[in-house]
Amino acid sequence: MTKSTKILVPSGVLGLGFSEDALIQGLKRQPDIISIDGGSTDSGPFYLGMGVSKYSLGVCEAEWHLLMQARHDNKIPLVIGSCGTCGVNAGVDMMFDMTVRIAKKLGHFVKIARIYCEREISEFQIALGENRIKPLEPAPQITQDSLSKITHIVSLAGVEPIQKAIEAGADVILVGRATDTALIAALPLLNNAHKGASWHAAIIAECGAFCSTNPSSGVIFVEVDETGFTVEAMAQNALCTPETVAAHMLYENADPFVLLEPGGHLDVTDATYTALDERRVRVEGSRWHSSDTYTVKLEAAKLSGYQTTILTIVREPNYVAHIDDWIVKLSRICNTKLKQSMTNSKSTHSIDFRVIGKNAVLGELEFSESLAPELGVLVIVTADSQGEADDIAMLINPYLLHLPLSEDEPIPTTAFAYSPANSSRGAFFEFALNHIMILDKPCDGFPLIIDEV
Repeated sequence: MTKSTKILVPSGVLGLGFSEDALIQGLKRQPDIISIDGGSTDSGPFYLGMGVSKYSLGVCEAEWHLLMQARHDNKIPLVIGSCGTCGVNAGVDMMFDMTVRIAKKLGHFVKIARIYCEREISEFQIALGENRIKPLEPAPQITQDSLSKITHIVSLAGVEPIQKAIEAGADVILVGRATDTALIAALPLLNNAHKGASWHAAIIAECGAFCSTNPSSGVIFVEVDETGFTVEAMAQNALCTPETVAAHMLYENADPFVLLEPGGHLDVTDATYTALDERRVRVEGSRWHSSDTYTVKLEAAKLSGYQTTILTIVREPNYVAHIDDWIVKLSRICNTKLKQSMTNSKSTHSIDFRVIGKNAVLGELEFSESLAPELGVLVIVTADSQGEADDIAMLINPYLLHLPLSEDEPIPTTAFAYSPANSSRGAFFEFALNHIMILDKPCDGFPLIIDEV
C-alpha cells in the first residue's frame, strides 16, 4: 500500500501574506513538504520583460524566514516555483541569495537546489527552425526575427525537474518558471500516489485558501493517496466545502474539467466532491491522461515602446454627460497638432483615452448606462522613445486641462490628479508568445545546480 503524501501550501504566492497561526496548525499535521508559488503573470508582461519581481522583497524575506524555520524544525523539503514573479534566472539567483542570507542568520546548514528555466533566445530560434515550437490559440505569428526582439523567454517546468531535486536530497528547492501545479504534484507522484488525484489536488491547492470560504487566510493542507485526496483549510475561520473546492477548477482555467500540463492533461469530469465534515472535502474520480509527446509552455515578453500617462478628473455635469463628444474633440485636436509639429518624424505613436467610471475596462462592450458624478480621463501615450512619449503628453496637457466642449462656452478647468500631471512610465512590454515547445526529455532545458551552505 502506497503511503499518503501530505503537502502544506502556506499561500497562493510568497509575499501575499498568510496566517502564522494557520501555518502552525498545518505543521502539526506533519506534512511531507512545504510548497509555495513565487510568481504570476496576473499583472502583465512588464515583470517578465524587465526580469524583475512585483512583490515586496522585504515581505518575501520575512515570510521565507518563517518557512525556512518551519522546514528546519520539521526536517522536510521546502519548494518555491516561479522565483522572482516571472521565473527568470535572475529571480532564482535572488531567491538563492535570500536563502543563503537567512540560513546564515538562523545558523542552518542547508542543501539548496536551483532549477533554471530561462534560456538563450538562440536556443528557441533553433527549436523554431526544427519545428518544435507550436502555437496555441490565440497565438501571435512568430519568426526568427520576432524571436530576436524578445527580452526574456522562460519554459514552464513540469514535475520532473523538481522530483530530480527531491531525489538529490535538497532541503530547499528554488525553481524558475514552473506550472503552479507542478510544485504540489511532484512529491505525491514521486511517491506513486494516484496520478489524477495528485494533479487535481495540486490545482485545488495552488492558490492556497482560495478553495475555502476564507481565501485570504492563506494556508491549505492536502493529503494525496492511492484513490484520491483530502483538502482542508488551516485557519479556524476557513472551511473547505464541496462547492468551494469544485469551484476552484473555474479559476484561471478555460475548461473547468480539463487542465493541460507538461506531459498530459487532467480530466475531472467524473470527479466527486464529498464533505467529510464541515472543514474537509474528499475528492475522487479524477483521471490523468499522458500525452505521446512532452511539451512545455513558453512565456515571453518584448519591448513595444515607452509610455507617458496623464490622469485628470472631469466633474462638471455637462462634460460628464457628454464625455464621449469631449474625448472625440480632444483626440481630433491633439492629433492635428501632432501632425503639424512632427512632420519630419518617422517614429510611431499611439494615444489611448480611457474614461474611468464609464467604460475604462470593457470599452465598447460596457453594458451599464449609469454614470458616476465625476469621471477620470486617463491618457496613455505610447511612442518609440521615452522622450517622444513625454513630448506628446506635454502637447496634450493644456488641452486636457482647458478644452471647451463647444466654442460658445467658458473655458473649463479639469482637475489633474497630481502635479506634475505627466508621469513617465518607462518601458512598455507585450507578451510575445502563446506557444508550446516539444522536448525530447522532461528535464531538457532545466539545468539543476545544488549547493550546500
